[in-house]
Amino acid sequence: MPDQPILEVDDLRVRFRTGRGHFTAVDGLSFSVRPGEVLGVVGESGSGKSVSMLGVLRLIRTPNAEISGKIIFRGRDLLALKDREMRAIRGREIAMIFQDPMTALTPVYTVGWQIAEQIRAHERISKKEARDRAVRLLDEVGIPAPGKRVDSYPHEFSGGMRQRVVIAMALSCNPGLLIADEPTTALDVTTQAQILDLMRGLRTDHGSAIIMITHDMGVVSEIADEVLVMYGGRAVERGPRKNVFHTPRHPYTWGLLDSVPRVDGPRVRRLATIPGTPGASGGGCPFADRCAHRHAVCDEVPSLVGGSGHLDACWLPGEDRAEIRRGDRSGLEATPVRHSARTADEER
Repeated sequence: MPDQPILEVDDLRVRFRTGRGHFTAVDGLSFSVRPGEVLGVVGESGSGKSVSMLGVLRLIRTPNAEISGKIIFRGRDLLALKDREMRAIRGREIAMIFQDPMTALTPVYTVGWQIAEQIRAHERISKKEARDRAVRLLDEVGIPAPGKRVDSYPHEFSGGMRQRVVIAMALSCNPGLLIADEPTTALDVTTQAQILDLMRGLRTDHGSAIIMITHDMGVVSEIADEVLVMYGGRAVERGPRKNVFHTPRHPYTWGLLDSVPRVDGPRVRRLATIPGTPGASGGGCPFADRCAHRHAVCDEVPSLVGGSGHLDACWLPGEDRAEIRRGDRSGLEATPVRHSARTADEER
């Protein structure tokens, strides 16, 4: 059913055993994605975005990892499937664009062979048909002279072109769910637009759902239907794109949005920064150590709650959020300043 989620993640936890004890990389993450929906997952490096999606695909293979919770994909709990059953799902039903194209491709095989292998692993077609589809895919992602470059090796491509090859491989079987981890990294804006158009086509033509992991808030604002903001392995805000961008509720989301240059609105003296370094606090709200509005109750873990599908995990009074944010932003606004000739000379 179109209105039923294609993927439901409930209380996902990923823990690693280390010499200093257990480290929790993902702490009770829950979300769902419906067919044809694009979920944008944003947050700083180390917030648990990539680890959570690798956990969904069961690609965390180290014996020191512990994964718990429920991951329901088309009615099946992925954590309960055998390895053989998961291999049949990866690539065909759920595909992933990995963050580093330099290590995602095998250096001793041509890119065309690798794309064709992915296709033939899931479909019964001839080598020629698989090769022809690989050429078409390379052409769709903007590789020049795809008929010739299909026989090139990964080291013969630039980083951006390798990224496009990885994207072509992920799209080769028209998956029901595409997980894209920083898919537009190292690409120029023209190629970024082409890649986003390809993803829109996958959603329009095949009803595929997309989970977009990115640091680029501009990409999220352009393509996402829902936005999930992560920090310290937890979801701190989730809701429709317009709500999260126009009326953000969590102080961490405020910091992410205020750090992006804007071409409209008041001119600012400097871009906002979030003090401190990423990482969850020892207990309570994971963002408490870096939050300018921390108070006593922040020593307790806030729940992800809210109305109209816009949820947040913050103890600040809901009715005061807009006023508090206006106060934060007013300190960044700059008034026009006239520089004398002397001042300009000194600056030079």
